[in-house]
Amino acid sequence: MALEIFFNYGINDYLSLIGVALTIYVSYYYYNYFTRVNPLPGPFPFPIVGNLPQLILHGGNLKPFYKYNHEKYGDMFDVYLGTTRTVALNRTEYIEKLLTPSTKNPYIMKFSESEAERYGEMGVIGNGILMNNDYKSWKYNRQFFSQALLSPKFTHKAIDWTNRLFNELESYWDKLYLKEEIIKENKNILDFSAWFNNYTNDMIVKLITGERSYTMAKYFNTLSDEKAEFPSAVVDDSVKLVHAIRKILLGFLTFQVVPPFLRHYVPGFKNEADDILQHVRFMNQRLDTIIKKRRQEVENTPLDKPLPNDMLTSVIIASTPRDVNNVKTVGGETMRPMTDNEIRGVIFDGFLGGTDTTANSISFIIYYLAQNPDVKKKMLKEIDTIFQGDKTRPITENDFHNLKYCEAIIKEVSRVFPVVTSFSRYSDKPDEIAGYKWPSNTTFRINADALHHSKDYWEEPDKFNPDRWMVEGFEPKKNSFIMFGGGLRLCPGRKLAMIELVCLMALLFRKYEIDLVDINAPLKIKSAAITACIELLVKVKPRNN
Repeated sequence: MALEIFFNYGINDYLSLIGVALTIYVSYYYYNYFTRVNPLPGPFPFPIVGNLPQLILHGGNLKPFYKYNHEKYGDMFDVYLGTTRTVALNRTEYIEKLLTPSTKNPYIMKFSESEAERYGEMGVIGNGILMNNDYKSWKYNRQFFSQALLSPKFTHKAIDWTNRLFNELESYWDKLYLKEEIIKENKNILDFSAWFNNYTNDMIVKLITGERSYTMAKYFNTLSDEKAEFPSAVVDDSVKLVHAIRKILLGFLTFQVVPPFLRHYVPGFKNEADDILQHVRFMNQRLDTIIKKRRQEVENTPLDKPLPNDMLTSVIIASTPRDVNNVKTVGGETMRPMTDNEIRGVIFDGFLGGTDTTANSISFIIYYLAQNPDVKKKMLKEIDTIFQGDKTRPITENDFHNLKYCEAIIKEVSRVFPVVTSFSRYSDKPDEIAGYKWPSNTTFRINADALHHSKDYWEEPDKFNPDRWMVEGFEPKKNSFIMFGGGLRLCPGRKLAMIELVCLMALLFRKYEIDLVDINAPLKIKSAAITACIELLVKVKPRNN
């Protein structure tokens, strides 16, 4: 009896202590919230989770979440992603200082210290360029990254593999969708988004590492009784790396908005975080193996013999006797060769920046062309003029430069429906932004979606009009179009992205008719670090002209 009384007394004491602690925490949280510097309108945050409940009400999608808040609260507002206050900016004059392309620009950092700690759990902070807050390290890595992507040999290889992998894609489509009886039976329906996620995975893995990935083959094997020509074991093994990369990319939002307490201790959240971290470990191990293997191949290749033209080989030999551009400096210092850990960082960035972004862009292009038949007709005229009815010859670099209207379509799709709808900047120093004086450790969010649709910067902003890009001398207002970001962090892979997209448009439309199954259906998307097309059902058949 005494033990029961004591036990009950202890439980009551324990519960009372928890209640007091929660009361103190909530009081402290809201004291900080209501006394914050420059209080702006915005969705009301909750302790620990911030605006996570409101984000969940928008399906967990950042794109509609920011659009709703912009329409409700105006051109500047607060949001709390987790416990971090983020100031959303929706006008060009507000972001000019953030995107100044100067080495003295303090806004090189993308994350606050608390956010860096969260991403640090994933092991991606301080490496590469995308997730690197340290200016010196970032500049060092970017130098090698840009050198690899911008070389003429890399451009040639990108176009070559665009052609090769499209031929492989066609071989699968021929068997699944393009036989005459299949078209007659109206069974020539495919998920365009799924196919081109796999296509760009195979493309980027090859260009970045020189290794083959077989995700298209794997997808074909799941749809057909007939199997791809590649060994099943090789196909299955290659898919594991791509699956890990995809899981990590989608997992960034989990580590951004879900507080550490929930990720560490609450089932569901913890299981998801642990699964992401397991994929990070697998990816690191796989990349380390690939890097070591390539280093050995480079060492065993005589100096007078050529090496592969992929990014991995380029960064391995950078600043070594094999590098023809080995006289480089950063801040007056001679650049040293990259370590394996640094190489892994830039390779990871190449995967993140080059797979889903391009795949989703081409899906959005297909959707908007179907919705705008006049634009599609004009595009087909340009393609037919260049190829003169030849539906099989490889695309060349000269073709890429001549497909101007295709490029205009890409830009217009990126304006009206950007893959990256918003991105962050952070400063550890006090500064004045948008007419307010901000303390150090303030995070800003640049809302590309709002800028791309503003009547102040665009004529008929809600109209899909690629012709605007064809007007001689046309330049959008500064910082009103940020397809590839801006400032010092302007995307170094932008040329590769345009090559892939322009060439794919020509390869697809010179030979095939591609129509939406349901012209009235809205795009099915999921918006986190990027806005992803999760399904796009189309009918495909050979063009008759």
